[in-house]
Amino acid sequence: MKEATGELSTTMIAVVAIAAVLTIFTVVLLPYLRTSLNSRMHCADATCPVDCATATCVCEYINESGSAATVTCNNPNHGITD
Repeated sequence: MKEATGELSTTMIAVVAIAAVLTIFTVVLLPYLRTSLNSRMHCADATCPVDCATATCVCEYINESGSAATVTCNNPNHGITD
């Protein structure tokens, strides 16, 4: 009987640990990954201002409904001098 209780305790610890990892992933990492992925997808289709001199620029793209929307994209020309 003692062995069965020990195995049940180990199983419960494993289940709680897996649930904790999944909760942290769902609450913390998943929203960040979604935002980052959407930003990268929209930046590929975005039109950025030519006079942007900062590391990031506010660019415009056409969303799924056909209206203009803005997204913050990395400036590939930042730090390049003539």
